[in-house]
Amino acid sequence: MATTALVGAGGATAAVPVVSGGGAAYAATDDGRRSLQVMTFNLRYASDTRPNSWGERRPAMRNLLRREAPHLLGTQEGLYGQLWDIADDLGPHYDWVGTGRAGGSRDEFAAIFYDVRRLAPVEYDHFWLSDTPYAIGSKSWGNTVIRMATWVRFRDLRKSGGGGGSGEVGRSSGEREDRGSAEFYLLNTHLDHAVQYARERSAALINERLGALDPALPRIVTGDFNVAAHQNPVYETILGAGKLVDSWDSAEERSARYGTFHGYRPLVPDGDRVDWILTSPTMRTRRASINTYSMNGQFPSDHLPVQAWIDW
Repeated sequence: MATTALVGAGGATAAVPVVSGGGAAYAATDDGRRSLQVMTFNLRYASDTRPNSWGERRPAMRNLLRREAPHLLGTQEGLYGQLWDIADDLGPHYDWVGTGRAGGSRDEFAAIFYDVRRLAPVEYDHFWLSDTPYAIGSKSWGNTVIRMATWVRFRDLRKSGGGGGSGEVGRSSGEREDRGSAEFYLLNTHLDHAVQYARERSAALINERLGALDPALPRIVTGDFNVAAHQNPVYETILGAGKLVDSWDSAEERSARYGTFHGYRPLVPDGDRVDWILTSPTMRTRRASINTYSMNGQFPSDHLPVQAWIDW
């Protein structure tokens, strides 16, 4: 069941249902750490306009996501019906959290998909990239497009084995004992495409919101930041506090680099990375990858997905 409930103006955190996947599908590392495969992907909103309509792109998207099977998928630009298509294509072992940036099912989402065999949401929230972050659909700083972020506090089911049935998160005393190192945050966002000032203020707000979360738990941030890594003050702002590192830079192994926005044109080697996966410095990125998958010449989106294999 996807959660599309809205957070009220007071910013209270909503309870999210647990979906039991019937087992713990996880990869163990040689030093006993947990390992997650994380993906960030600007989906390109669903459109009937050809070429590259959603109907043309969906089979390639389905094949890519089934082949990669990430534990976590931070998405941008997905429309409500499109997200349900992706949920159907991923299959019964996935669920998602999100709300439309204009409220409810309206407009684009910054939805987060997760493998229920491995992860359970403990709490979540949404905020808008504006001077009034808990006013639904709000915008500030000169941008004309509504922008937002969604975060989820996840529990890793590796320790608890993923048992139990449906019910409210956090009600089991046995589950509560697994908190601490078994939990982490994922925040997913999409910064403005046009206004630099809005992007800089948004980056500062994201840092502020991350700072209000439980400091004992590690963080992962996924998103389309609409600026190139290492080439814009937005990058320096979001990493400057020393609380996050760029998984591409910290990775022990990397794929070939391409510009992550291609617009259905030929890929650009060593191009700009505008889609990032950031992590707490305590997390170890074993591999980072920019995925160039296409099917019969059809790309799933006008962006390439970025992936990271993260231990903590």
